[in-house]
Amino acid sequence: MRILWLKTELLHPVDKGGKIRTYQMLRAINRKHPITYLTLDDGTAAPDARERAQEYATIVETVPFSVTPRGTPRFYAELAANLLSPLAYSLARYQVAEFRDRVRAHLASGAFDLVVCDFLTPWVNLPQNPAAFGVPVVLFQHNVEAEIWRRHAEVAGNPLSRWYFGVQHARMARYEGAVCRGADHVVAVSEHDARIFRDRYQVTSVSDVPTGVDVEYFDPKPFAERVPGRLVFTGSMDWMPNADGIIWFTQQVWPLVRQARPDATFTVVGRNPPAAVQSLATSGSGIEVTGSVPDVRPYLGTGCVFVVPLRVGGGTRLKIYEAMAMECPTVSTTVGAEGLPVQEGEHLRIADDATTFAARCVELLDDVTTAAGMAARAAHYVRANFGWDAVADHFVASCTAASASASTVPIRKPQGLT
Repeated sequence: MRILWLKTELLHPVDKGGKIRTYQMLRAINRKHPITYLTLDDGTAAPDARERAQEYATIVETVPFSVTPRGTPRFYAELAANLLSPLAYSLARYQVAEFRDRVRAHLASGAFDLVVCDFLTPWVNLPQNPAAFGVPVVLFQHNVEAEIWRRHAEVAGNPLSRWYFGVQHARMARYEGAVCRGADHVVAVSEHDARIFRDRYQVTSVSDVPTGVDVEYFDPKPFAERVPGRLVFTGSMDWMPNADGIIWFTQQVWPLVRQARPDATFTVVGRNPPAAVQSLATSGSGIEVTGSVPDVRPYLGTGCVFVVPLRVGGGTRLKIYEAMAMECPTVSTTVGAEGLPVQEGEHLRIADDATTFAARCVELLDDVTTAAGMAARAAHYVRANFGWDAVADHFVASCTAASASASTVPIRKPQGLT
């Protein structure tokens, strides 16, 4: 099967959940099926990103474009102008004429058996009627995007932010529903997300592919080597749900943890932390903010508790499986562990309010035997069931089925696109 894979970024550095999932799946798929990887390139990828793309694709094509940096006057001007657009801003900014022309040329060439649209963002550059080219299109949905905006609106404290997030949610929901119904097949990353696509968007052709973990890279570390009292979080800090969760945790949960365990420390690991997160690392706070690191394993390997305090988000959290594979005891909110087939008490602890979250962290810090036992069970579970090769085979099976039963009904794009 010859696959045209559409993306909006090169994958190196492989430093966030969406990149990790795509990278690991492509590496496994490309061993059996030739992949042409067509992507936008805004110049922020690693210097060797294009060269290293040969790790996961047979042919790599890039289209240059630029994204306005967050926080700049131009960025806020674009947000204001976007209020007149039918598209959410997070999608509209990826409309690129050259990318659209390349996609159309590839579809017309007859060289591909399948198109995979990785996330909603590349879809804005599909031609008006891709089905006319006779190539089935699979939409790979790492999240239910509208759900993220809905949750942002729910937790926003500022009325203006709450209103703006509500507007973006409404636009995203309309667009996401239309695209999901228009694709030949939708691949979700959990049964939870697949159920939302069926129930909320009336999608009839959808399957779920589980989250995976590199079980060779994230190998278990002895519990005796962990630093007493150390809590750890890993995740891209320029993703709003992560920053929101860390601020909530440090304001509401962390004081309760420190009250019970004055020796406790908290390390926040992840690229591009915003100023609000950087400012948390004050003298005496017990908080360290590392920014980007070349390898998260030293932090996971020395942590006594891995925390996932997310209030906003969607899809599945690869970071949880990485921590579990390394036998790091985990405490998460319900949203943080959403979509993962894990059991509270058996593989991790779940808590949604600040008092309970703090209590679960302290319990694991104080009771090393219980913490180590739960961590060992979790490591065995994810290592036995969620290696990337098996996940990639599942994805290919879904795509093959989609190719065999692709609808001949023209796919219609939502209004508002060129």
